[in-house]
Amino acid sequence: MKTMLTDAHCHPFDLYSCFPQAEDERESLRVIAAASACGLDEFAYNEELAKKSATKNLAPLLSCFAVHPQLPAVKTLDGEPLTNDEINNYLETLNNLAAAGRLAAIGECGFDLFNVSFKETEAVQDRIFIAHLETALRHDLPVILHVRRAIHKIFANKKILSKCRAVVFHSWPGTFDEGMSILRHRVNAFFSFGNTIRNGHKQAMLCCSKFPAERLLTETDAPFQPLRGQNFSGWTDLPHIIEKASSLRNVPANELETQIENNFKNIFNSFQSAIPVSI
Repeated sequence: MKTMLTDAHCHPFDLYSCFPQAEDERESLRVIAAASACGLDEFAYNEELAKKSATKNLAPLLSCFAVHPQLPAVKTLDGEPLTNDEINNYLETLNNLAAAGRLAAIGECGFDLFNVSFKETEAVQDRIFIAHLETALRHDLPVILHVRRAIHKIFANKKILSKCRAVVFHSWPGTFDEGMSILRHRVNAFFSFGNTIRNGHKQAMLCCSKFPAERLLTETDAPFQPLRGQNFSGWTDLPHIIEKASSLRNVPANELETQIENNFKNIFNSFQSAIPVSI
């Protein structure tokens, strides 16, 4: 059977604004994608795409939901701090979607300490992160992590992370030694790579070349991780990401593509769940 391209992290709702034909392209390339959302409009859009894919027996789109770690700071920058009630509403939505079997994973969640504004919300990020992991454990769901300048937070939470079904590091930001240490702490971790390895990011390239093959994933982060000189990332980047990764690892591209597809399947187990008619 022909292998299928897999995208461990993307944003179809945002990609549509850059490229309205994106879903047609995904279908033609047979890309199985895990689509993140942090709002109900975005989640509803992804669910409609998932429903269409299931109805037409196309490559599945898997719906995910979480409170993005940048969200508290974004609200704060607007002069409207995220209130406890708003946080609780987000988390209630997350729990309801998980309980209804409408999530393939919880994501993207995690930590972002990139700048002063984000750092000021670290305590809020801590609270939200633990709530996400508790929901993941309650419903036996994988988690997809956004971690920026915050690897130390992962080690601080290694015990609870080790209980999760799977932990996907979107656009792995750490070093090879940090990744291997996470695995040694019994976290069922997977490391996802996208156009960073094509853009010459030395640390990402080294990690992609050395991590165990059974821990690798590919992603587009579409539309937010373009190849240098392009305006956005998309599904057509995936074959080139596979090609670059296979070159770094000195293995045939088709062999690596098969391994990555199997890794993706091991995380999500099954691609389809009941798709409701409406939110």
